[in-house]
Amino acid sequence: PTFLVSQMAKQDVTVSLSGDGGDELFCGYNRYGLADHWGRIEKVPVGMRKMVSNGIDLIQPDTWDGVFQQISKFKKMPDNMGNKLEKFARVMRSDTIQDAYFSLVSEIDCSNKVVIGATEPETWLSKVGLNASFEDAKQHMMFMDAMTYLPDDILVKVDRAAMANSLETRVPFLDHRVVELSWRLPTTMKMHEGKTKWILRQVLYQYVPQQLIERPKAGFSIPLGDWLRGPLRDWAENLLDEQRLTQEGYFNVTYIHDKWRDYIEGSDQFKSFLWNILMFQVWLEEQAALVN
Repeated sequence: PTFLVSQMAKQDVTVSLSGDGGDELFCGYNRYGLADHWGRIEKVPVGMRKMVSNGIDLIQPDTWDGVFQQISKFKKMPDNMGNKLEKFARVMRSDTIQDAYFSLVSEIDCSNKVVIGATEPETWLSKVGLNASFEDAKQHMMFMDAMTYLPDDILVKVDRAAMANSLETRVPFLDHRVVELSWRLPTTMKMHEGKTKWILRQVLYQYVPQQLIERPKAGFSIPLGDWLRGPLRDWAENLLDEQRLTQEGYFNVTYIHDKWRDYIEGSDQFKSFLWNILMFQVWLEEQAALVN
C-alpha cells in the first residue's frame, strides 16, 4: 500500500512529508493504554488469568469476529474483535507489564518452537532493568518502539517504497528538536483519559474540524488472508513443502505445518508469522540461485 501511495504521489510531487514517529513520540499506539489497566489486571491471580487466556485461545479470532458481528446487530461493537481478544489473551497470561508488552510486539512466544536450536539474542526489548530508567510503563514502551519498530520496520518500509518510485520523503516528527520536546513532556499530556496523542490533537483541532480526524486507528496493510488462501496458495505451499523444509534444516517442520493447516482451515491468528517464514524462504531461494 505504501508503494502504491508513493507511486500516486510521484505523479504530482517529488518530495513528500511522512507522519511517522508521531505514535512513538506522543503515545499513539493502543497498546500503550495497557499500562493504565495493568494495575487492575495484575490483582487477578496468575492462575486465573491463564485460565481465561486459554479459554479465549480455544476459539479462533475469525470465529470471535463472527460472534461479535451478530452482537453488532443489536449493539455497536468495535471492528476486529477477534484480533483484540487474541492480544488480550496474551496480556492475561503475562507476569509483568514488560512481559505483556513483549508478547504484544512478538509474532511468536518462543523462538525455539520455530527455529531449530534457536536462542533469542539480547535486544533493546530484552534488556533487564531498563524499565527502571523511565517515568512509567508507557514511556518505557514508547522508547522500545522508537528504538526497534520505528527504525527497523516503519522507516525501512516507507523509504524503500518511496525511493522505488523516486519519491523523496521527509519525517518532521523526527526532527531532533521535536524528539527532545516530546521527551520533556509528561506522558499525561500524550495520553489523557484514554485519548492517544492528546497534545497533538489539541494543536490539530485549531486547524482541522474535529469530526474529520476522530476516527478509529486503522492499520495500513495488504489483504494477506485473501492472497495466501487464494492466488498465492500454491506459491506458499511450495515454499513450505515438508520435504524442502526438512532438507534445509532451519525450521521445526511440524510446528510450521500445524500453523499452515490452521490458517488454511480459517484461522487468521498466525498469518503474519507465516508471512515471515515465507519471506525467509524466498530469500533463501534467491541466495541459492546466486551461488549456482
